[in-house]
Amino acid sequence: MLIDRFGRNINYLRVSITDRCNLRCIYCNPEANIIYKNQQQILTYEEILKIVKVCVDLGITKIRLTGGEPLVRKDVVYFVSLLSKIKGIEDLSLTTNGVFLEAYAKDLKKAGLKRINISLDTLDREKYKFITKFDGLHKVLNGINKSLEIGFYPIKINVVVMKNINEDEIIEFAKLTLKEPLHIRFIEYMPIGCTKDEWKEKFVPYNKIKNYCQSLGVLKEIKIFDNNTAITSYQFENAKGTISFISPVSKPFCERCSRLRLTSDGNLRSCLFSSQMVDLKKILRNNNVNNQVVYNALKQSIIYAVKIKPKESQIL
Repeated sequence: MLIDRFGRNINYLRVSITDRCNLRCIYCNPEANIIYKNQQQILTYEEILKIVKVCVDLGITKIRLTGGEPLVRKDVVYFVSLLSKIKGIEDLSLTTNGVFLEAYAKDLKKAGLKRINISLDTLDREKYKFITKFDGLHKVLNGINKSLEIGFYPIKINVVVMKNINEDEIIEFAKLTLKEPLHIRFIEYMPIGCTKDEWKEKFVPYNKIKNYCQSLGVLKEIKIFDNNTAITSYQFENAKGTISFISPVSKPFCERCSRLRLTSDGNLRSCLFSSQMVDLKKILRNNNVNNQVVYNALKQSIIYAVKIKPKESQIL
């Protein structure tokens, strides 16, 4: 097991398989020219598998694929099938913007993917175009319906709430849980890639988001066990889905953080808001050593990354 110096069990690895994305969302890709990493800078699937196998040997049981947008990378379904065969991985999931999900959902499920998170901040076509710079809301909704049809469960919808943009849609998102087994996760807008003033203009706190939901009806608190950890969620009476609130600003969850993050270019980060990283690609591409030396070096570097994991993030 990987236990950090504050007693937290680190069992969850988020793997970015690409820095590329087909959307230009206003909070992560400003309209300035975007410079992507070249192919040589990005980890190969074989290199990612080597890292994952060492992590699993150390106690990682949960893998989530992210990007960028993971479904833009070639042969992603084949890669999922390879990951799903690794003994020790109990939960294999993927976060996507959903644009390509209708085409990929069936094959991803066959390949061994267990769960899907879909990032969707609006149910309005014009707002969607404003937020993402792409007219593709219908594609995302079709992808959600396809995922429900073929039996993915749970399907989580990540909604970043922004003042004067989609704050007025909180109730409409909450209503989705009444008829469909969707898990709507309202996420506070985080001060990443923007000035503090820009962040303040868009920030909606957790308690206000929750109040919007409660105007629709009584929310019953329930416990959902995710990777043996009890997660507080909420549910309307007779609803098929649930609601939860991710509040990294108002109610940071650092004390129970169990995550490591592998960037697409091979850096291992123990905290999203920390600049500290451990370069694993350098180890993998050292041609002067054998596989056992590489394995041992990766193992020690991963242990070190856990060792330097901070007690809490400096988000503000």
